[in-house]
Amino acid sequence: MFDIQENLKKLPDAPGVYLHKDKLGQVIYVGKAISLKNRVRQYFQSSRNMDPKVRAMVSQIEEFEYITTGSEMEALILECNLIKKHMPKYNVLLRDDKTYPYIKVTMEEDFPRLIKTRQVRRDGNKYFGPYSDAGAVNQIVDLLNQVYSLKKCSARAFPKGFRPCLNYHIDQCDGICQGTISQEAYRQKVNRACEFLKGRTKDILRHLEEQMAQASETLDFEQAAEYRDYITAAKALSEKQRVVLQDKKDVDLILAARGQKRRHIVLFFVREGKLSGRETYDLQSMEEDSAEDLITAFIKQHYSQGPEIPREIILENPLNEQALIAAYLSDLAGHQVHFLVPQKGEKRAVLELAKKDVIEMVKTIDQRAEVKKERTQTLGREIHDILIRMGYDEGGYSGREYRVEAYDISNTNGVDTVGAMVVFEGLKPDKKSYRRFKVKTIEGPNDYGCMQEVLFRRFKRALEGDESFSVFPDLLLIDGGKGHVNAALEITRAMKLDLPVAGMAKDDHHRSRSLVYQKEGQVEEILLKEHPMLYKYMGTVQEEVHRFAIDYHRGLRGKRMLTSVLDEIEGIGPTKRNALLEHFGSIDKIKAASPQQLMEVKGITAKLAEKITEYFHC
Repeated sequence: MFDIQENLKKLPDAPGVYLHKDKLGQVIYVGKAISLKNRVRQYFQSSRNMDPKVRAMVSQIEEFEYITTGSEMEALILECNLIKKHMPKYNVLLRDDKTYPYIKVTMEEDFPRLIKTRQVRRDGNKYFGPYSDAGAVNQIVDLLNQVYSLKKCSARAFPKGFRPCLNYHIDQCDGICQGTISQEAYRQKVNRACEFLKGRTKDILRHLEEQMAQASETLDFEQAAEYRDYITAAKALSEKQRVVLQDKKDVDLILAARGQKRRHIVLFFVREGKLSGRETYDLQSMEEDSAEDLITAFIKQHYSQGPEIPREIILENPLNEQALIAAYLSDLAGHQVHFLVPQKGEKRAVLELAKKDVIEMVKTIDQRAEVKKERTQTLGREIHDILIRMGYDEGGYSGREYRVEAYDISNTNGVDTVGAMVVFEGLKPDKKSYRRFKVKTIEGPNDYGCMQEVLFRRFKRALEGDESFSVFPDLLLIDGGKGHVNAALEITRAMKLDLPVAGMAKDDHHRSRSLVYQKEGQVEEILLKEHPMLYKYMGTVQEEVHRFAIDYHRGLRGKRMLTSVLDEIEGIGPTKRNALLEHFGSIDKIKAASPQQLMEVKGITAKLAEKITEYFHC
């Protein structure tokens, strides 16, 4: 068991993110701390002054985990990433990434500008960030514009007789509109500003400190204070945010760790440039096996089992068989896979962050492996007992992880009906095995018929030899009660498949109440509240399959509603429809637009603009 009090003593006095988990190992809360040692301990002190929500959460905490970071800023961004990944029950969801400011350099312009933005697009411009200090961003944009006399206006063309703005007259702009500087010379100044944004701040900081000292000597304290604020902003902005990579790639980072009893591999996930979590793997190995031996064996076995393989894998040291393994993974993935051993830059910074975190993990890594194993076996025994009751298993529990498939149907009054299949291997969802089905043969609201079509198509694919459906479940779960179970059994028996089928029945509050199954023609029921581990697990499975079905249904419904309006207009195809929606942002704004405004969209002629106006207003 995870000893909370003992592990509280091992917490570092360092910034980071902590994750509270329940008895299933699910993350129920994510928080950040300047000092993990002080913050996490607070949860396990007297509950007298806690609000009811915190008290309820603490009562469910079975263990905690933490990831150390280099600063509170890094902890803030990592906290946001992990909340979006785990969607914990007790968190108030944080702001979306787009609320964090970036600095945009408009490289697609002949004379680029520096501006603050909260939207990052693949448009040929350069983006720096995200930054958690919006005030510092504003100050740095002002500072760089002032130091390098960069263009602030949005004008791109300067015809003869173009009148310069106030910035030119007060020496805050070189006067590009007057032809006083060449494009090449201006670009050099922009490049120097970009170097600063990449973290090379020495030159500007030295310049600002000299200016501040000079202003102080002349008793111009107001000016000195302004330079002081610029220096503070520059330091805040240049602080390394190692939980974000600028190129927004998917990257795996692999390190070996040695506990007191076992050897482990720690796999860090960077997705779309953001550090989004980690996973530990317990290895059977000999004492003389090197870290390189462990990592090589892990890479071959882990990625050959079918997980998504990123284009880049970061290692601390190169492997002897690196080129051969890279070719093997590239063949598996269908795209080039490269190993990186970064020596500098942001990827080296992420590697150093991970190494520091692994040093902290080693304190508890063996204990965590034991807790995970114990939890997995407890669930395995619970499912084994269910299978025995259903007449599908005999003998003692072998210690295996059971494969569970769950199904749900979603529609709106029989329209856009879809089916969803989710898969769990032991405690963990196997998302690469999830499948979605658009119901084709059933019209109107008929859950039983829809479920039968989905199950028929799933197992027909398996019987025909489709490898993506080849693995059969140890237990098949249906979101529903007796009627849904009977409908599913009709199909499995007709296809001569002897599979255990159970329904996940809900109570009046829409929570998992029981498992319903059929044995020797009689309907039997297992009340889940009598089995706490099973109750939590089945609730998780039921929520996940429901979420997956709803997401697919909403996507289809939204697509149908979105396309049906514009696609009815003669001359509007997918390209013009998407261009209109991107330009105006909504159907309502397209309706309100004049023909002249519609013609601003690429591909919309005067004739087509009139047709759109007539369609919405006739």
